[in-house]
Amino acid sequence: MIDRMICLVLACLPWLLVASAAAADSPTSKPAPTLAFKAPNIDGKDVDLSQYQGKVLLIVNTASQCGFTPQYEGLEAIYKKYKGQGLEVLAFPANEFGQQEPGTNAEIKTFCSNNYRVSFPLFGKVVVKGEGIHPLYQYLTSTKTNPKFAGDVRWNFAKFLVDRKGEVVARFEPSDKPESPKVTRAIEEALAESGSK
Repeated sequence: MIDRMICLVLACLPWLLVASAAAADSPTSKPAPTLAFKAPNIDGKDVDLSQYQGKVLLIVNTASQCGFTPQYEGLEAIYKKYKGQGLEVLAFPANEFGQQEPGTNAEIKTFCSNNYRVSFPLFGKVVVKGEGIHPLYQYLTSTKTNPKFAGDVRWNFAKFLVDRKGEVVARFEPSDKPESPKVTRAIEEALAESGSK
C-alpha cells in the first residue's frame, strides 16, 4: 500500500512542479508592493494599480497652475515615444504645493485635454504629503518601504520611476524635465532591463 502511494506521488511530481511554476508566472500572482493600491481615475472610477504589472511606470504628482505645468507636454512626448515599449505615465494631481491645483477633477481633465492633449492615465486629485496622504505616496515616500528613494515630495511634478517588477528604481525632482537625457536614459534602461519579461 505504501509502495503504491509513493509511486502515485512520484508519478504526479512532474505535473505538480509544472503547475507550481505556472502559478508563479501567472498574471494573477500577488502584485509588487508599489502596485498593491487602488486610486480613483480622473472620472472617479477606482483603478487597481496591479493592472500595470509588467509595465515601466513614471508616477508624477501634477498641478495645472504651476511653473512646471508645461512639463505635461514633455510627459505626453515621452509617453508617445515609449508607450509601445511598455511605459505608462501615471499623473496624480495634487493641491499641496502653493494651492496650484484648485480645480475639480472635471476641470483638471478639461485643462489637460485642451492645453496638452494628454492621453496618458490621469487620476483624481490625491494628497501626496502630510495629513490624508494617499497610501501609494505614503509607500513611495516612506523610509520603511522605499528607503533608497524616500522623503517627502517637495513640489509639483516630482517623479518616481518604477520598473516592470514593481520596484522604484529612480526618483527625479520637479526641475528634471521628462524629456531630459537624465530621465529618458533611466526610462530606457528600465525598459531594456526587463524587455524580455
